[in-house]
Amino acid sequence: MEPDDGPVGVRDVDSMLAVSAAPGLEVDAVAALSPPPFTDFYRRSRDQVGRALALTLGDAELAAEAVDEAMARAYARWSKIGAYENPGGWVYRVALNWATSVARRRRRQPHAPVDRDPTDVGPVAEPSVRAALEQLDVRHRAVIVCRYYLGLSEAETAAALGTRPGTVKSRLHRATRRLQIDLAHLDPSEQQ
Repeated sequence: MEPDDGPVGVRDVDSMLAVSAAPGLEVDAVAALSPPPFTDFYRRSRDQVGRALALTLGDAELAAEAVDEAMARAYARWSKIGAYENPGGWVYRVALNWATSVARRRRRQPHAPVDRDPTDVGPVAEPSVRAALEQLDVRHRAVIVCRYYLGLSEAETAAALGTRPGTVKSRLHRATRRLQIDLAHLDPSEQQ
């Protein structure tokens, strides 16, 4: 995943966005009618969506490929996707669908996250929390990641995952209950 201050890696984004301005309209009028530039969205969102997807899938390499594919698709449709209330949720959903299809084609299930450099704490620093998340199936892990890591509402999570809000609630309830049991040893009120 690219650092925030590095190049975005999408060729000619700025020049293509500049060409898309309608002739005869003032630049300010075009800016008011169009979504924020894709490059801003890409720089702000790529790493966060990539980490969330890696946590969901348990496969950092597949997650990186999936986010790149989803970002390319978002770029191709940016005039529409950029106007969404939560384009990051759309990218997450497209990436998750793409990764699931690839994993199915490769006839392998997503596996536990790869070991990281000890200085890279990633989205989850506590090893027992990572282990507990790995025990959840991908559907339940995806709901946990959307709600607590990405900070999406239940409705946004449902939209991002292409499911109903009631399904999100039940998966969230089951997953948090399982995590509460598996992580009870971390609760300070339980320790004497």
